[in-house]
Amino acid sequence: MLDSDLLSPDRILAGVRINSKKRLLELISVTLAKKNKNLSSREIFESLCAREHLGSTGLGGGVAIPHGRIGGTDHVEALFLRLPKPLPFDAEDGQPVDLLFALTVPKDCTEDHTKLLENIAERFSDQGLLEQIRGASSAGEIWQLLSNSHS
Repeated sequence: MLDSDLLSPDRILAGVRINSKKRLLELISVTLAKKNKNLSSREIFESLCAREHLGSTGLGGGVAIPHGRIGGTDHVEALFLRLPKPLPFDAEDGQPVDLLFALTVPKDCTEDHTKLLENIAERFSDQGLLEQIRGASSAGEIWQLLSNSHS
């Protein structure tokens, strides 16, 4: 499913306990900024929030793909989170979210980045895969499931 440069076991957080969407977006921002020293956690947070204001990135079924455009980089950064307790996320179906694939894409987003978002959304429409991810015992197991899934 995913290029190993985009997602690796150290970019998967399983068991994150958080109590609000804002705090979750802050955690994503700080974590992504730590992974790439060229990124600012504040810029990431503001970009994620701006995108959420356009409409929730909650896909439904407990899945969300929070993402934002970031200047000063031409690389996509990713982080996958599995929450033990689903969090309200303003998804269209009204269901709380427990699986999140967070992304930052370059400000000059190309068609490739749009296709990447579409591909991720398509992968996370596979209920069997979602059940396996929810039942996985470790970040490594989640990574294996994500890297081996095919449409």
